[in-house]
Amino acid sequence: MSARSMEGAPVDGPPAVGAGALPAAGAAGPAAGPGVPGEDPVLAGAIRRQEERLQRDPSSLAFAVLADLYRKAGRTRDAVTVCREGLARYPHYATARLILAKALLAEGDLEQALAELTTLLEAAPRDAQAHRLAAEVHRRLGRVDTAIQHLEAASRLDPSDRESRTLLGLLRPNPPPDEASGLARVLADDTYVTATFGAVCLEQGLAEEAAQIFTRMLRKDPEDRRAREGLEQALRARLRRRG
Repeated sequence: MSARSMEGAPVDGPPAVGAGALPAAGAAGPAAGPGVPGEDPVLAGAIRRQEERLQRDPSSLAFAVLADLYRKAGRTRDAVTVCREGLARYPHYATARLILAKALLAEGDLEQALAELTTLLEAAPRDAQAHRLAAEVHRRLGRVDTAIQHLEAASRLDPSDRESRTLLGLLRPNPPPDEASGLARVLADDTYVTATFGAVCLEQGLAEEAAQIFTRMLRKDPEDRRAREGLEQALRARLRRRG
């Protein structure tokens, strides 16, 4: 999306908050991580225009657009600040709350991201984006079955959501042994439900089998850090392979 089209992007909800003390476009924000377009001149220009727009017209809708641009530039702390200021005055602004949850997730603040998504879904239970994001947060917290519930909701609400369907296939419990493949029958034995064997599967390119192992580990212990990390690696590998 070009800077010009981003500037005019519609945002739903009531008028935005006042400009307040906005971070300057050139101010030092959180360091951009690998692949984050923090130095993208087009993105920087879009940020500057939205900051100027909000300064000129504090009642505009620019705060949510600006917060999302900050998030995309890796300036997640700025995104959180702008969203919180806006939501303090307009708590029913769903778009801003979703952007806030995304920024908190990017910062690794899973519990706060989940709190925002819970508030959003209480008001808008048919929001497919919120269900997808809630599924990711629960999954990263090791709560596999709750993640599945949100993925199922997202798939029902958005039949074109192929990624949610793919993730469901990886996270759902294994088929009965008489319907499973040879390797799946082997994995049905708890002897192989270990982080070490899951890592071996990943090394061999067996992302689906690795995901099965790590999800079973998490059903036993959602706090298992190695299982959480292994599941995320397996899902990334599977989604990359799908292209």
